[in-house]
Amino acid sequence: MAGIIDNIKEKVEEGEKAIEEIVERVEEKLEEKGKKKTKKSLKSKKGDEGLSNEEIKEAELESVMPDIEQKKNEILASPSKDVEQKKKELLEKAKKLAEKIEKTETEELKEKVRGKKKGEMLVQLEEYVKSGIYLGTKVVTPQMKQFVYRRRADGLAIFNTDLIDEKLKEGIEFIGKFDAKDIILVCKRQAGWKTAEMLGKITGIKVFTKKYPAGILTNTALPDFFENELTIACDSWLDKNALNDTLNVHKKVLMICDTNNFPKGADQIIIGNNKSARSLGLIFYLITKEFCKAKGIKADIPDLDWWASEEEKGAEMGV
Repeated sequence: MAGIIDNIKEKVEEGEKAIEEIVERVEEKLEEKGKKKTKKSLKSKKGDEGLSNEEIKEAELESVMPDIEQKKNEILASPSKDVEQKKKELLEKAKKLAEKIEKTETEELKEKVRGKKKGEMLVQLEEYVKSGIYLGTKVVTPQMKQFVYRRRADGLAIFNTDLIDEKLKEGIEFIGKFDAKDIILVCKRQAGWKTAEMLGKITGIKVFTKKYPAGILTNTALPDFFENELTIACDSWLDKNALNDTLNVHKKVLMICDTNNFPKGADQIIIGNNKSARSLGLIFYLITKEFCKAKGIKADIPDLDWWASEEEKGAEMGV
């Protein structure tokens, strides 16, 4: 009987162990299932991030846009030092580039002059210096930059004397293609009246000083109307009426241009100080001398000292 009881106890114990194992397995399965649910839950949360690239960008943009707008408004309201510095640097680079281009154009022009230059200057360099023909103004137009050598400490632009001489030669040669009866010279600036009138007296070129009669080149009804082929304008600003009339009738124009002149409409230019009596006197002397030589005109031409002796007050300052 005792053996049967022991056998039953043994079976019960084995059953308990089996139940415990089953319970453990169930708990393990439940635990595993719980972990899976947790993972699934986490995966579900990550799924919120599993959007398309466009949706992610849109979501991000919604977050950063307020900051972007704020920064934008701050910049517009008060430009940062970095922006101002960059702007300053760009302007400086642009200025240096423009100077480089201008320098290149001037150097090319100088080389061209050296290549074409034959013989001596029309007058000695000292005469160009004495007359002040090389003195420009503080204003330099874009078209005249290529003829400027440098600026003085007071801001006055200085013409290159080699280029002055070359342009005088070209201008005188251009004038020589016309007969005196077909040329007019207009000089409203008082500093040039005396020498301009002498030029007209010697060469036969018709000269207008003090006042140019408006319309005499364009209005056929005027009693003093006449046709010319070439107009020499001493300053495009002061002599604009004669210049405009000439352009309206499509005739040739030669301009004497300072650094502040626009040579628009000119077929040929002479460069130099057109505000000084000495400078204008030198230019008129050379035109007179070379025109008489080209046309075979025998005349008693006063020497250079007479033409360049009178100096208008303030002319040396290029005003």
